[in-house]
Amino acid sequence: MTPPTTPRAHRRDERGSAVVEFVTLGVLLLVPLVYLVMALARVQAGAFAVSQAARESGRAFVTTDAGQDATARARAAAAVAFADHRFEEVGTLELVCDGTPCLRPDGRVRTTATVRVPLPLVPAFVRDAVPASIPVSASQVSTVDRFRVLP
Repeated sequence: MTPPTTPRAHRRDERGSAVVEFVTLGVLLLVPLVYLVMALARVQAGAFAVSQAARESGRAFVTTDAGQDATARARAAAAVAFADHRFEEVGTLELVCDGTPCLRPDGRVRTTATVRVPLPLVPAFVRDAVPASIPVSASQVSTVDRFRVLP
């Protein structure tokens, strides 16, 4: 005598499939989330870099002593700020004075730092086809001391 066939007997054995589904869905959802966190962390580092570069280069420019090159000093301060956040190659600095000479008493100097943050893990052939960087910039207006003696 054969055992009676029931609908349950015709079902396939699904033990262990929940683990496989969990791992598959977990990886599919976790990989983009990790990439997003990496990209946002790099953009935040770029924001810190341009903020620090604009502030420090403006401060270095307006506190330059007579006989020193103010522009070179400001660019050196910005280079240090970019290097702190590993943006040496992609950071730029723009200096604009509101009059001539730049270092006159109560003169204002606008420093604008810009960096193009490359997205992480993007291959070179994709960078050539689509823009794979995010521009971030910050500006700072620094004022020369009112009681500064002109050289």
